[in-house]
Amino acid sequence: MFQLVQRRRIYFTFSAIVIGLGIIAMIVSYVQIGTPFRIGVDFQSGTRFEVQFQEPVTEDGIREVFNDSGIANPAITSLQGEALENAWQIRTEFMSPEEADEIEQALDSELAPLNQEATLVQTVSPSVGAEVTRAAFVAVLVAAGIILVYIMFAFRQVPNPFRYGASAVVAMLHDIAVTFGFIAITGLVFGWEVDALFLTAVLTVAGFSLQDTIVVFDRIRENISKYPLEDFEMLVNRSILETIHRSLATQLNAMFVIVAILLFGGASIKHFIAVLLVGLLSGTYSSIFNATPLLVAWEKRAMEAA
Repeated sequence: MFQLVQRRRIYFTFSAIVIGLGIIAMIVSYVQIGTPFRIGVDFQSGTRFEVQFQEPVTEDGIREVFNDSGIANPAITSLQGEALENAWQIRTEFMSPEEADEIEQALDSELAPLNQEATLVQTVSPSVGAEVTRAAFVAVLVAAGIILVYIMFAFRQVPNPFRYGASAVVAMLHDIAVTFGFIAITGLVFGWEVDALFLTAVLTVAGFSLQDTIVVFDRIRENISKYPLEDFEMLVNRSILETIHRSLATQLNAMFVIVAILLFGGASIKHFIAVLLVGLLSGTYSSIFNATPLLVAWEKRAMEAA
């Protein structure tokens, strides 16, 4: 029988390296911009302009229009991609809708005509930004708590059901950490920002991670009854090999669709789809190479201590 869980130190080391790179990226981002990743206006107060000019303009010209209107240090980013010629994103401090309209008119009259159909102005007040941030943290914590309680209840017939739930939660947190590291790296390299869609992607990744982990854990539960005298490490290895084809088939089907959307979908959702793809890859890996090996290591240490 091919040995999988016996090589768990390699899997844990690989995961530690990947998460470590993400932590380094978050530290670098914090040093450069004051946050672990670039925060969009969905999570902090401010106003974001996405504009497309009908003629070429310069960053200095855009900055001068904002400075003349009393807006200091706007964050200006050139948008690249299909149908995004002469497109720019400008993030500023919070301003009223009236002030935003004046800025938009000034850009149109003083620089170059705007493509009104491609112009988007989004404003979030300080109170809304703080509320969304709290909701994001609460959502992740509540999801972890529900997963732990659910698995403990569903696996109450096997010894030490808490270990199954805790291992699943650790795998889920692993996937969330990987997605955080990915968005931190892309924020540094490409200027990607965290918005409400990112939170949606994180919660979706958590769900997929849980699904894969439960498939393997459920087979372990069945095999405990079938092979009560078999060594737990060998039993878990058997369970993984019996379910790995199902896990890979399910996840690959989802990934093929996601890759197609990433290649041919609209530019507005590509950040969301890329984060989702990385999270699903991490979820597939962690369910097989983190959650179950962690369960084995925990059980073996407990048996050795006894």
